[in-house]
Amino acid sequence: MTRSVWLKADDAVGDWEARKRRITAGLEAGVDWVLVDERDVARVRELGAVNVAAFAGDDVHVMDAEESDSADPDAVVVGKDGEGDGTVDLPTDHAGSADLTTLRRTDGTGGAFVRILGEPYEGFAEAAAVDADYTLVVGEDWQIIPLENLIARIGDETDIVAGVRSAAEAETAFETLETGADAVLLDADDPEEIRATVEVRDAADRETLDLRRATVTDVERTGSADRVCVDTASMLDGDEGMLVGSMSRGLFFVHGETADSPYVASRPFRVNAGAVHAYVRAPGGDTRYLSELSSGDEVLVVDTDGNTRTAVVGRVKIERRPMFSVEAETDDGDRVETLLQNAETIKIATADGRRAVTDLEAGDELLLYYEDVARHFGEEVEESIIEK
Repeated sequence: MTRSVWLKADDAVGDWEARKRRITAGLEAGVDWVLVDERDVARVRELGAVNVAAFAGDDVHVMDAEESDSADPDAVVVGKDGEGDGTVDLPTDHAGSADLTTLRRTDGTGGAFVRILGEPYEGFAEAAAVDADYTLVVGEDWQIIPLENLIARIGDETDIVAGVRSAAEAETAFETLETGADAVLLDADDPEEIRATVEVRDAADRETLDLRRATVTDVERTGSADRVCVDTASMLDGDEGMLVGSMSRGLFFVHGETADSPYVASRPFRVNAGAVHAYVRAPGGDTRYLSELSSGDEVLVVDTDGNTRTAVVGRVKIERRPMFSVEAETDDGDRVETLLQNAETIKIATADGRRAVTDLEAGDELLLYYEDVARHFGEEVEESIIEK
């Protein structure tokens, strides 16, 4: 599941200057959506590129594929100043709700805003979820139980967006019933709180990989090959690197160039990853060929404990360099291998710590991500493939 952060910035926040400050902080932090009143849609688009949702007004509609009017929202949300927020009494028969009638007439992406003022509003949210792409639910004197109920009842019908006021509440929302909300609607002004909420989103989306040890069986010099350096647009920590390998089932942990050496300054944004044919782990469980990567692509950065995060590729350098062939064997006898440049700056994570590939010997234990699956165009497939 990919989580998202919505930022509430309607007139309840204050005048336009107050709303603008909140929206600008959200754009700088990297929120996914901004929820505003209809009149502010064009203003938000002038501030930056972000998905814009608008509370339904008299004339609001959703852009279709052929429209580009900056005043049109990406999604219409009903419920404000209506049954959804308690301004209008909730009808006994939900089918007769003006909010739901408006939602059903919405052309394109639609959402429903519901304040959970009591148990009947849970039922109203359930009714809205039938037609809503997004169901925004904001609790009053509750935290967990109504959200659990809604995740269990409508989690498969709609994207649930839980109202929160802090990063701590966002973390709880993402963890509720283990599945968690699909998104959070943050109502906060503090730029640090907004940034922290985005960080919670990122942490919720991260994989944790089970890295294992494999024993080096052979290290041989080979001829020269086209080698790929991947420069990321973010700094790498000392225990971070990427997973690369000639065989998709066995990817070697290669450290970033974060360590100083007597001859070369550190480049803590770079992983000297291997030859052009090799695989590299990408977000979402996919792999990419190193030769395919280009500026703007995303790769998976991994630390030695298997914690991951996504990094954007800033640049890829391909140069001809002398190489080593490194072969390792897993504890169940499978042999995997890869090509790495013959240079002291390329470091491998071993049982004895970071070690230059030039010092690697048979018998050393290195860090490996192993999965006994076949791949086609980078995705797992159920078929037999022999790699050697």
